[in-house]
Amino acid sequence: MTDLLAIGTRKGLWLARSDDDRRTWTMGEPHLLAQEVAAVSIDTRGPRPRVLAGIQYGHWGPTVMWSDDLGGSWQETESGAIRFPEDTGAALARVWQLRPDSAGRPDVVWAGCEPHSLWRSTDGGCSFDLVRGLWDHPHRPTWEPGGGGAAVHTVLPDPDSDRVVLAMSAGGVYVSEDGGATWTPRNSGISAVFLPEPTPEYGQCVHKVAVDAGDRDRMYAQNHFGVFRTDDAGKAWTSIAGGLPADFGFPIVSSPSTPGTAWVVPLVADMQRVPPEGRLRVHRTRDAGESWTELGAGLPDGFWAAVMRDGFCADDADPTGIYVGTRDGCVYASADEGETFQLVADHLPDVLVVRAARV
Repeated sequence: MTDLLAIGTRKGLWLARSDDDRRTWTMGEPHLLAQEVAAVSIDTRGPRPRVLAGIQYGHWGPTVMWSDDLGGSWQETESGAIRFPEDTGAALARVWQLRPDSAGRPDVVWAGCEPHSLWRSTDGGCSFDLVRGLWDHPHRPTWEPGGGGAAVHTVLPDPDSDRVVLAMSAGGVYVSEDGGATWTPRNSGISAVFLPEPTPEYGQCVHKVAVDAGDRDRMYAQNHFGVFRTDDAGKAWTSIAGGLPADFGFPIVSSPSTPGTAWVVPLVADMQRVPPEGRLRVHRTRDAGESWTELGAGLPDGFWAAVMRDGFCADDADPTGIYVGTRDGCVYASADEGETFQLVADHLPDVLVVRAARV
């Protein structure tokens, strides 16, 4: 069994492998060099793992590519995997999220994109259809781009129902209970201090959402300001930022197997966006945000970069491994839920996304 770590950067994709302990990693040669890779997924539902990459071709624009031989070769749909229907008058700007559905829906892959849109594939990510229920939502014309763009950056399909949760910048959290046909904003309690009304129905700049391992109605959100939890699938959110050195940040990751466990990477303030005191640290909760523990063994001091919303992930191993990619081109891995970290790679381009899987 091999642990695979996919690292998407501003100028290409790297695949790292660990064959024994998730502490020693071998980096491969770059793939898709000079292409921005803002979204990656490792789909392990089929007989062979499929690596999907949302890339920005530069002159040729954005698309989705895939590899069924761990990067040995790459394929793409000739006319483009994601193409807006003519009646929308829109064009794809960036693929922000690629999310395989559950094992019970083996060929379904979701894509969150810019402009604000959700897409569904039924052929493993080779082609996608626009989810009209979200595109035609009456709120869509008033969703604003966040600092990074008009991004649907979080897509969370429920494995046991037709629920799909998504988050976007800047529109907030929306939930569909019917597979994407209809959508309801669920942002009550999440702050939006940059708007005239601090707690609007929608319009929050939610940076990332994660679902708890023990209860699908429990979710965690890292907001533009604030860290929040809901226990009722987003109908009401409460702050869990107490005990953190800062409530700003981009990613939030939940344990795939241990209820109540999640991790964040706090950053200072809105405009500075660096770790407190220049110390890169991960904070973990084991009680659903009631308390937090700082973790940093193996992480650097004198660190003045940031970790973006998808530059942080967890694997499905026991104990859970977590992975941190930074904007100064470093990647750190922990095989013990954040107690200790090892450097996997440095001197890479700006890291945008990391994804881990056992293949």
